[in-house]
Amino acid sequence: MRIAVIGGGPGGLYFAALAKQLEPGHEITVWERNAPDDTFGFGVVFSDETLGGIEHADPEVYRLMCEEFARWDDIDIHFRGRVLTSGGHGFAAMSRKRLLEILQARCLELGVTVHFRTEAPDVAELAASHDLVVASDGLNSAVRTRYAGSFQPDLEQRACKYMWLGTDKVFEAFEFFILETPYGVMQGHAYPFDAHGSTFIAEMHEDVWRAAGFDAFAAREYAPGESDEKSIAKIRELFAEALDGGEILANNSKWISFTTVRNASWRHENIVILGDAAHTAHFSIGSGTKLAMEDALALVACLHEHPGVDAALSAYEAERKPVVQSTQRAAQASLEWFENLGQYVDQDAEQFAFNILTRSRRITYDNLRLRDPEFTASVDGWFAGHQERPDDVASTPPMFHPFRLGELRLANRIVVSPMDMYKAVDGMPNDFHLVHLGGKALGGAGLVMTEMVCVSETGRITPGCAGIWNDAQAAKWRQVTDFVHAESEAKIGLQLGHSGRKGSTRLMWEGIDQPLREGNWDLVSCSAIPYREGVNQVPREIDAAEMAEVTRQFVDAARRADEAGFDLLELHCAHGYLLSSFISPITNHRTDSYGGSLENRLRYPLEVFAAVREAWPAHKPLTVRISATDWIEDGVTGDDAVEIARAFAEAGAAAIDVSTGQVAPEERPAFGRSYQTPFADRIRNKIGIPTIAVGVISSYDDVNSLLLAGRADLCALGRVHLYDPNWTLHAAAEQDYAGSGATWPLPWRAGQRKPQTGRTDGPKPRLQLIRAGEAGTRRARWRP
Repeated sequence: MRIAVIGGGPGGLYFAALAKQLEPGHEITVWERNAPDDTFGFGVVFSDETLGGIEHADPEVYRLMCEEFARWDDIDIHFRGRVLTSGGHGFAAMSRKRLLEILQARCLELGVTVHFRTEAPDVAELAASHDLVVASDGLNSAVRTRYAGSFQPDLEQRACKYMWLGTDKVFEAFEFFILETPYGVMQGHAYPFDAHGSTFIAEMHEDVWRAAGFDAFAAREYAPGESDEKSIAKIRELFAEALDGGEILANNSKWISFTTVRNASWRHENIVILGDAAHTAHFSIGSGTKLAMEDALALVACLHEHPGVDAALSAYEAERKPVVQSTQRAAQASLEWFENLGQYVDQDAEQFAFNILTRSRRITYDNLRLRDPEFTASVDGWFAGHQERPDDVASTPPMFHPFRLGELRLANRIVVSPMDMYKAVDGMPNDFHLVHLGGKALGGAGLVMTEMVCVSETGRITPGCAGIWNDAQAAKWRQVTDFVHAESEAKIGLQLGHSGRKGSTRLMWEGIDQPLREGNWDLVSCSAIPYREGVNQVPREIDAAEMAEVTRQFVDAARRADEAGFDLLELHCAHGYLLSSFISPITNHRTDSYGGSLENRLRYPLEVFAAVREAWPAHKPLTVRISATDWIEDGVTGDDAVEIARAFAEAGAAAIDVSTGQVAPEERPAFGRSYQTPFADRIRNKIGIPTIAVGVISSYDDVNSLLLAGRADLCALGRVHLYDPNWTLHAAAEQDYAGSGATWPLPWRAGQRKPQTGRTDGPKPRLQLIRAGEAGTRRARWRP
């Protein structure tokens, strides 16, 4: 094959070397616009996993890299005069310049042609004269721009400013410096890369950056290779304690706003992009160099394994893109954590340190306990000291500490999320609801929530939705609450709502959100906008008289919920139902005092809340579920959610149950594990109100991580409780916990130990002698 490579950075050079090594008959040419000794940046970091791949792909490159590595295991968090250290992480870093020298020499040795100080020929000409064109031309890829119609790039610029610097201070570990200044919170990321220097990155939110006056220094144009010396002088002053006498080193160092690059496709005919041209991931979780070299390895493997370029490029994208997307999701979580760093500085140092270590969701409570059990135990101890600690066990996982919502004490932090069952007849709950909710209560959760229970017949979503608009329904609900209270330690809450424009639809398994074939009832909503144009019926815009009637229905339902024995009431102001439709600008087009500004859009939901709060007993908590974002441009945003939560908190809400979306069908949620939890985190830490986190929280490890980091107070799980009604009890067994936070019903206690499975390879003989000093956390620091 004839292969053209545009860009002589680590990704392009490594691809060329691997491809030539695997098939010496390839004719491979690399074009690099810079000189061979030009490099931007300082150190690059590799994971053990990536190094394993490099070792097997080209042992010679791996051997030369290993000779250069600075290696360490520790992460130090410098926060409010304390240094907290976590070990067992495993880092290997080296100078980016030295890495380029190794790769350049390897290409020369293998017979790859490399043109330095040379712009590549026109990419269309290269594509016509070569079998394959590999574009590794960086963040501002000209090739990606040229064929944007095929690649469909999405370039998202973020809110923090950062500057890539070096220092002659040789740090011993990965260092996070949290700096509280008169301008706001700043952070420094630092790590060693050889015996002589370290990378040092200064980062801060753009608002802080402007307050500090850095925008004035950055206002002028800088020549290629020129650094922003005035900003650097100020950074040196601000981070003097962190640098500890070390000098700052600059290399084309200017302020940058991080850009997350995503592409719908990574290929155009026989042209493929890799590295920063195809994707970026925030530096706080890894290295762009690492990702580019992994791309190169995967691309070479696919070219070798598949017949023809077309098949190889399809296989490469299918294999590599999910890996990159996973990394980008973690990087996005980390990036957003640092953007919102200011909301965490009131945390105690132990919680803050755990929070920063678990920010990307890749390191979790269990994972960190394996890496550094001593560190995790210290944070557990801190958490226990701030809770109403159970008296029957010395060590309690975070999820099994009790929690109080006002005067209501929950035995643990697990909530069975409200889940519509569609099994009621004419709004009447039945034996299914008794078994369903009673079973979940027996399964160990601290709080079991009903599905959305409707305040009127025309406020139902479907004909199968449960109600509490008459006394007979309340009496049937009383059978459920009596069972829960008599047979379990759980508390039970009722979620109260009105369907609004999303009503008069079929049961879920008959066609979710599809209109009824017959027997439709009239709908009201904030505005006369159907859920789906041309599919769902057009609701009537609710008028003042009807609003007063609906408020009365909510009040009557709240009184019946109390008579029915519920411990907690939740007002459903999310997911596009009636109260939610007032809050979102997507569904509220009113021109009266209930439309327009967020304050106006909140008016009616707050009126209903106030009326319900007055009717609901003062000693029982009233919570509110909100959609913290619509996932739609011009809809409710995370910033809006903070103000929405604040309004309900000031009105007397005991907690905010933080969901997202489901307001309109055109939403584009960023779906993934725990994807909604950052909204609960933000509300909790900005307002100080307890929050309930939801959204694909599927493991007890995730629950413990969220609680210990202070991102939520309770975790609501839905689908896992459908899969395993005894999920909470099983989580206790998995964690060897047998305290009061997870009480097995007396008839079930014989089953509280995990049953034996099939044959295993254990027990294993002991074949290792632990010598003095070898046990415990792996702690290593870089001391060249």
